[in-house]
Amino acid sequence: MRMRKTLFTTIAILSLAACSGVDQTASEFDLAESEAAGSDAGVARDAAMASMAPPTEQATGEIPVSRPQIAYNYDYGFRLPSSEIPTAQQKHIGLCNQLPANGCRVLNMSNSGGEAEYASGRLHLEVAAPKARAFGEQLAAAIDESGGSQIAASITGEDLSKQIVDTEARLRSRELLSKRLTELLRTRKGTVAELVEAERAVTDVNEEIDRARSWLKEMRGRVAYSKVIINYQSNAPGSGGFSQPIREAFGDIAATLGYSVAALVTLVAIVFPWILLLALVIYLRRRFKSTDRTFWGRAIEPTAVQED
Repeated sequence: MRMRKTLFTTIAILSLAACSGVDQTASEFDLAESEAAGSDAGVARDAAMASMAPPTEQATGEIPVSRPQIAYNYDYGFRLPSSEIPTAQQKHIGLCNQLPANGCRVLNMSNSGGEAEYASGRLHLEVAAPKARAFGEQLAAAIDESGGSQIAASITGEDLSKQIVDTEARLRSRELLSKRLTELLRTRKGTVAELVEAERAVTDVNEEIDRARSWLKEMRGRVAYSKVIINYQSNAPGSGGFSQPIREAFGDIAATLGYSVAALVTLVAIVFPWILLLALVIYLRRRFKSTDRTFWGRAIEPTAVQED
């Protein structure tokens, strides 16, 4: 009877957990462990966590302070001659490759434009967090060697400490619950319906565990590796000086002519059908009007014959 009661209690706990939805997101892992409070699984969890706590924490009751878990994003902008953008990108990739193993990785690189025209580029890196800030200084030094300059820089961070701690606590409680349910199934006590329900509950708990582990791994990866975005751009050709407006005017001639032709084509497309319709109306009117009436339908008065 006690085993059956425990089994029913465990299944009820899992039913409450399942009500939160199958597609549980990271915010749902931030919920308190109230579902397991008062149950045998909650007691086992508290005992296990107490046994794993350091002796000083058990003796004094003080809560240890964990180091903040912050995910940093670095954004840099550089201006340099258009022909030097591909070279600067390769230099920055070389600096990335010079870092120790797994210290930096290239995720994406792109550039557009070329010599004698406006050009731009973009490089997306992930750098080990402890080396990210010093790596940014190396990027700026490499641009100086290419005759460019830094025009933008920003650092943003997101504190993931609470999410990581809550997810770890959620994961520990679910792992203990999974072990307890597995032990209940191993003893093979209870009715067939109870065992089937317990198997479903174990499956649901294991799915929650997999999602928690995946989300925890992603957050830890964001903390371990900082995102570094590098944007490159060049000055527009012929920028500055007395000749700039003249060159821009000559450059706009083709575009202006194209707009004029496009406007003319649009006007013809709008007016031409109405011209055809008007011509058809005039033709039909002249073709079928009475000979004793004008085009507008008024009667023609006979002219008197002048006598000699």
